[in-house]
Parts: sequence; C-alpha cells; structure tokens
Amino acid sequence: MSTRFQLEPLNRNTPDAKFLADLKRVAEQLRATTVTIVQYDQHGRFSASALQRRFGSWHNALAKAGLSKVRNVNTTEEELFRNLMEVWVRLGRQPRMADLTNSTSRISADTYKRRFAGWRSAIESFVRWANGGSGLAFEEDFARDAVSLNRHRGPREPSLRVRFLVMRRDSFKCRLCGRSPATNPSVELHVDHVTAWTNGGVTVMENLQTLCTNCNLGKSNLA
Repeated sequence: MSTRFQLEPLNRNTPDAKFLADLKRVAEQLRATTVTIVQYDQHGRFSASALQRRFGSWHNALAKAGLSKVRNVNTTEEELFRNLMEVWVRLGRQPRMADLTNSTSRISADTYKRRFAGWRSAIESFVRWANGGSGLAFEEDFARDAVSLNRHRGPREPSLRVRFLVMRRDSFKCRLCGRSPATNPSVELHVDHVTAWTNGGVTVMENLQTLCTNCNLGKSNLA
C-alpha cells in the first residue's frame, strides 16, 4: 500500500448533533469555554476538518456548540503556515488578504498582520519558509535521505513544507485526473509515494506526487 496522508472517515451520515455533542464533550474534558483545532484533533472522536466542512468554519462549529470563539494569540508559526498552505492549495494561487474568510480559513488575516507586522510580510515569511531560506526547498527536509538507503530511507511522511512544495510543483492538481480544489471545492489533495514506501520507495521530490482522494484510493486498490 502506498504512503500518503492518513485519510479521514467521511462521516457523511453523522448527524450535526453528534458532532456538536463531541465538541462540547472535549470542552468539558478540558474544563474550557472553547476548543482549538489542535485540541480537538487530540481529544475528539472525529477530526477538526470534518467539523469545519460540516459547519463551514471552526468558529461556526464552536458557535453552534455554544462555545467561545478561539483567539489566535498563541497560535504557533507552524499552525499559521499550515493554515496558509491549506488556503493556498484550495485556491490554487497565492492568497490575498480578502481570501481569508470564515469559510476558507480557520485563522483571520488580522492574526497574520499582527504576527508578521503586515499581510505582505506574512506571505514573504511563508515563502521563505517554503523555500527553506536557501532556494533549495528540500535541502533541510531531505538531508536524512543522503545516507545509504540500506540504512535509512528518510522519514516515511513528508513534512508540511515538502507536501506544499510537491503540490505547488503539480500546480495544485491531481496528477491522474487533473481535478483541483480551485475549480471543485469538494476535491481534497494528498501527497503520495509513486513507488510505495513498503516497496522501498523513498521520501524525495522525484518519488512524490499529488493525487486527489478518489485517485489515491483507486491507486491503493490496485496496489
């Protein structure tokens, strides 16, 4: 079986009430009036992205559960970049500040402006991070792959940065069917090993590709 993102259950038939009840359960467990995405992914029965898809945004889910909105004051830089990457992939282009709405982003544009002293500075910081600061985007992430493949094949899962670089190289489209979230919001993209990890494939750019959920599952069924 090929290595890829861990696919989430679709939960299409899960009632809204069950999602909200579990969100409130996590809040009670944490003894808090709100729940962050990271906290829910750690303690929830479902995934935060499943709730975001169902209710349109994380803030909407919190509001329907009677919880307070999350303030992004303590959001880590990795979370900021992860969110920006998700918006970039969904749009298929560089996001503009106006693109960060409740329906597209779980973090507000104002948070980026405060953290990086301006929206343009936030985008520039993200690009520097994605490029590894040296123009050799995979220099840091793939350093471990330089050793003998008989001893070590590098990390099984590509890093957040490498996943973005692979999707950008593939124009944020599925390599097999050409579908993209930019033209069809229901499309979800994943990064897959061309030669499966279990068959000796390594985590390097040349062995990674962008696939949509359907093509990824179809490839898995043929493996």
